[in-house]
Amino acid sequence: MIVERFKLTCDKLLSYQQLAYSYCYTCIPQNGKDILMYSNADVGQKALLFTGHHSEITSMTFGKKNSPVLLCSASADYIIVWNVEVCQRRVSQGQIAAGTVIGSLPGEVVHLSFCLSDERVAACSGATVYILSLEKEETISTLTGHLGPVTSAEFCTWDKNILVTTSEDRTFKVWDLQTETVFYQSFILSASPLLSVFFMKENRHIISGSADGQVWCFSLHADFSCQLVTKIDLHKNEQRHQGGVGEKSSEMDISKPVLKIVSFGSCHDNIDAEKKDKSWLCVGSTDGLYVVNLATSELVSVLHFTDYPNLSIAMAGSWVFSDTPNNSMLFLVSSLFTPCVGLLEFCLGDVERIQAGSQSFSIFPSSPPLMESPLNAELKKKEPNHLKKKGGVKEQPLVFHSKVKSSGYTSSPRGLFLKDYPDDTAAPTVLRVHLSITNKPVYCLQYSGDGKQLLCGLGDNSVFMYKSSLHGNPAVYTGHDKPVSSVSWSLNRQCWLSASHDQTLRLWTHDIPEPAVIMGKNMFSKPIKAAQFYYLDKFLLLASGDSLHLYLYHVDVTHDDIKRYQQRSYVKLSGCFSTSSGADITDLSAINDFFAYIVLACASNRSIQVFDMNKGVVAAEVPDAHSRAAHCITQNKGSMFSTQAPESYNLFLTSAVTDGLKLWDLRTLRCVRRYDNHVNRCHSCSSAISPCGRFVACGSEDKCAYVYDIRSSSYLHKLQRHSETVLSVAFNPATPQLLTGTLDGKISLFDPNSGIRLSHDTRSAAQNISSMAL
Repeated sequence: MIVERFKLTCDKLLSYQQLAYSYCYTCIPQNGKDILMYSNADVGQKALLFTGHHSEITSMTFGKKNSPVLLCSASADYIIVWNVEVCQRRVSQGQIAAGTVIGSLPGEVVHLSFCLSDERVAACSGATVYILSLEKEETISTLTGHLGPVTSAEFCTWDKNILVTTSEDRTFKVWDLQTETVFYQSFILSASPLLSVFFMKENRHIISGSADGQVWCFSLHADFSCQLVTKIDLHKNEQRHQGGVGEKSSEMDISKPVLKIVSFGSCHDNIDAEKKDKSWLCVGSTDGLYVVNLATSELVSVLHFTDYPNLSIAMAGSWVFSDTPNNSMLFLVSSLFTPCVGLLEFCLGDVERIQAGSQSFSIFPSSPPLMESPLNAELKKKEPNHLKKKGGVKEQPLVFHSKVKSSGYTSSPRGLFLKDYPDDTAAPTVLRVHLSITNKPVYCLQYSGDGKQLLCGLGDNSVFMYKSSLHGNPAVYTGHDKPVSSVSWSLNRQCWLSASHDQTLRLWTHDIPEPAVIMGKNMFSKPIKAAQFYYLDKFLLLASGDSLHLYLYHVDVTHDDIKRYQQRSYVKLSGCFSTSSGADITDLSAINDFFAYIVLACASNRSIQVFDMNKGVVAAEVPDAHSRAAHCITQNKGSMFSTQAPESYNLFLTSAVTDGLKLWDLRTLRCVRRYDNHVNRCHSCSSAISPCGRFVACGSEDKCAYVYDIRSSSYLHKLQRHSETVLSVAFNPATPQLLTGTLDGKISLFDPNSGIRLSHDTRSAAQNISSMAL
C-alpha cells in the first residue's frame, strides 16, 4: 500500500518539473528563483533557503554520494552546485548559503544528472546536452545530434565515459564522452517522445520509457551496440493484469507516460541478494505506480492514486525515488493540477506477499500413488491360444539351430559407463552437418535417450530414423496418411511411436518396417496433437480434442504364418481426462525418465492445464498464459548424462504465435522469464532446454535458430545459414549438439566452437532462475 508521510504546499504549479529529493532532504522552488530544503525527519523545522538564481529554476537534483551531499539547480542564467553541509554551516553562522556556478546561460534546463562520483553533471537544454565539471567549474563537453529537445540524460553506472540521452525525436543515443561521439543511436521507438532512461548494472541493460506508456529494455554490449530485449505496454499489461476490460474501461483513453524508472528495492542491503529479483522495476506514471517484471514483460502490481483517497496526489506530474533501510521505497511526487508535492512511502513487502501464492506443485511425488490411482492400473495379458495337439505329436523346439546363444543372465555384469554431459561447454553454434532430406516440413525431432539415434517426423507422412552423426542412409517408416505431428522414444529405446494429423498413432519396434500397434481413426474424434511414453514406459499418453488418453499396452511382434496380418500387440484404455474448461489440448509434456504424477498441457483457450495423474484430475489451471493459444510446451527433463539441481526440473517452456517464449516455474505456476528476440508470427516453432539446463533453443521464421542463456531474455547466438523457417529444434542428451529442422525439409547439426569454455559459472543457471521465482 501507499502511505503519505507529508505534504508541502508550493507557491506555484510544478507539474512536470524535476525536483530534488534524497532520503534525508526534500527541495522545492520558492518564488521561482530560490530553493527551500526541508529535513525529511521533521518538515516542521525551518527550511534552509538557497538563493543565487536570477531566473526561474527549472530543474534540481541531488548527487549520488552520501558525503558530501551535493545539490545542483539550474535556471536559464546559471547552473549552480551547492554543498549542503557547507551551506548549513554558513547559515548557522549567520551567513547566506552560497553555491558554486559551474555553467552560465544554458537556456531552459529540463533535466540534471550527476555521475556516480559526483564529479560531472549532465544538463539537458533544448536539443543539446552540456557536460559540466565541478572541479573546473565549466562546460567540458557539448553533445548535439538529437532532432528534438532532449528530455533526460543519465551516466552509465558501470562505465563513467558513457552517457545515454532520450529525446522528443523518439530515439535514444549512447554517447562516448571521451570523444563526444555517438556509439549507438536507436531507431524511432514510439509515436510519442521518450521521457526517461535508467541503467540496470546487474545485466547491463538500458531501460527507456515514453509518453504513451511504452517501456523498452535494451542490452548494451561490449562493442557499445544495443540489442532489444523486450518491450512492455503499460496499458495493455494492466488490462491483462486485471483480467480484461472491466470496471476501469473508462480509463481506456488515459495515457500512462513513463515519468520515472527505478529498480525495485535497488539499495536494500538487508535483502538477500539471491532472493531479490533484480528484474523488477518501479515505473512512476501520472495515475500511479507500476511494478514491472522485465524478465517476464508483465506487471507485478499496479497502485493507483485513486485507490488511496487519503493521498494529496490524485495525478502526478513528476517523480523522484529513494530507498529506505526498512524494506520500503520513498518517492516525492508533484501534483499535476494542484501546487503541492507529497512524500509517499511504498512497502516492498506488500508486493512480495502478493506474489507469494498459496498453490504449490513439484514434479517429484511426495507420496506413493493412491490405491484408486489410474497409475496403478495393470494390463491383464492375454493367454496365447495354443492349437490342440493331435496324437503323440510332441512340442518342437522354437529354433532350428543346434546351439542357442546364452541370454547372459548367468554371466558377470559388463557394467554401463556413461560419459558426463559437460557443464562448462559453450552453446552449439558451429554448423557441422547440413542435409536436405525431403521437400516437406520437418515437424518434429527427438533423440533417443542414449543420444545415438534420431527420429524425424516429416510433412510427407513418413518418419526417418538416423544415426545421431547423420551419416549413412536413414531407416524410413511409412503408413500415415497425413503429416507426422509427434514422435517419441521409449525409455528403454526398444520401441518408439509416431502420431499424425490422420488421427492415428503407430508404435514401432527396431528393424521391423511394420508398426506393432496401430491405434486407428475410430478411436479418436480429433487429430492427435501430441503423444509420448509415460511413467517409465508403462503407459502411452496422448492428447486428442479436450482429453488426455492414458493407455496400457503390450507389444508382441511375433506373427502367425497363417494370420500374418493379425496384430498380437494390443492396448487398453486406462483413463481419459478432460480439461477443466472443455478446451482442446494443443500440446502436452510429461516426464518419463522417473515416476512423476504431473502432466502439463496447453489448451486452445490460452490456458495451461496441470493434470495430477495420481488423482486423475486437473489440479490447477493458469488462465491467459499467452495472448494466443500456446502451440508448444516442453519441460526441463535433463538426461541420463547430466545432473541438475532438483528444483530445476520444475521449469518448463511454452511458446505461442506472436507472443514469444515463456519460462515457468511449476512450484508457483508463475512465468519467471520471457524470450522475445526470435520471430514467430504464424508457424508452430518448437523450443527445447539443453540437458545441462543452461540453454534454451527455439525455431524462428527469419531462417534462424536462436539460443538463449536460460537466465537472460537476450539471445546468446543467432544460428543462421538456414534456407527457410526453423520449425523444430532438439538437443542431443549425450553431447553438446543442437539439431534443427526447417520448413523446406532440411536438418542441420551444430557443435560448440572447439576449445571454448564458459568464462563464468553457469552450472546452476536453471537453479538460479527457479529460485528467483520463489
